[in-house]
Amino acid sequence: MSAISIVLRPVARLPVASVVGAAVIALWAAVALLWPHLVPYAPDRQRPQDRFLPPGGEHWLGTDQFGRDVLSRTLAGARPVLEVAPAATALAVLAGTVLGLVTGGVGGWLDDMVMRIVDAVVVFPAVIAAVLFVALLGRSTPVLVLVIAAALTTLVTRSVRAATLVEREKPYVEAARLRGEPLWSLLGREILPNVRSTVYVEATSRLGDAVFAAATLSFLGLGQPPGSPEWGATVADNRVWLSNAPWTVLAPALAIVSLVVGVALVADTSRRVQEGAP
Repeated sequence: MSAISIVLRPVARLPVASVVGAAVIALWAAVALLWPHLVPYAPDRQRPQDRFLPPGGEHWLGTDQFGRDVLSRTLAGARPVLEVAPAATALAVLAGTVLGLVTGGVGGWLDDMVMRIVDAVVVFPAVIAAVLFVALLGRSTPVLVLVIAAALTTLVTRSVRAATLVEREKPYVEAARLRGEPLWSLLGREILPNVRSTVYVEATSRLGDAVFAAATLSFLGLGQPPGSPEWGATVADNRVWLSNAPWTVLAPALAIVSLVVGVALVADTSRRVQEGAP
């Protein structure tokens, strides 16, 4: 048996949708890392004489109002998105897992207080919160990561807390209490391994949310500065030309859609595995 078949055998057992989703994510991750070696032109290279060229010839996806190559800008735009979304997701999953474990495991007044704060954050419009954060702290990648992470933390907290409430009523947790295990050990060594699948599902699900949120905030002018090749900012800059030069908007918009759908396919498979569905 060849080494290639040994490597590919586990992949063949995975659902086709999850394989496609993982391939899309891997493709954009590679583009984010390698785009300087992939772009045919510099993303900010302006040639007014070539403005609004349709796809074809030297410019496979056409040019925009400044004569910039749309393909080059779409490839370069992957890096800002993938600098923000994974970092925001990781921060949200870490904070949400800790809060969910503590509130679900401890209960009582602490649970009530934290969950009331979570409920207040959920109902507060995320866009208004983003505007306030940007006004106070300035527009930067760390601020964007914090804004998105804060919004996603509430969702992770709710899911992990719900799973923790189920686990803490099981006999193995009661046995650990009778052995006199401290709270940190009860949460970290007993309950956390049994809610790990929930954490995995939340991580994949929230990554798609983070990608969409990063693009949305950039579209609204709260993320990357004007002129950035980031997908949301590019859509915002070219939306007025949609009827005359639709390729300037469609390329970055389809890039956003492809990455969000790819993450959603992987997240759906994770959710099905957790629920034991075929």
